[in-house]
Amino acid sequence: MKYLLLIQANAAGEDGVSADCTVEDWTAFDKEVTEAGVKVSGESLADLVTATTVRVDRDGRRTVTDGPFAEGRELLGGFLVVDVPDLDAALDWAARCPGARDGAVVVRPVADFGG
Repeated sequence: MKYLLLIQANAAGEDGVSADCTVEDWTAFDKEVTEAGVKVSGESLADLVTATTVRVDRDGRRTVTDGPFAEGRELLGGFLVVDVPDLDAALDWAARCPGARDGAVVVRPVADFGG
């Protein structure tokens, strides 16, 4: 079964670096999940200042604004899709993720519409 690990990190410090996770931590985790054969896909997201938000009102008018949809201490840092036997296995991988030390990892099953 496929699960999305939605990695929500605390905002980085002024130097752009998190005190809890290093590049080496992320590299080691990526190697581990890849070598285990459970990684389907995953990406880190570019800096938050590159975000653009689109809203469409009931009349179909589009509003485009710079930045994320909400200001907050946590931000979406990236995602990983794993294919594992069950939720317990997905939770185990989420707990190994460096993002779980720096923020939170939300685990959600990927919907299967029979296709």
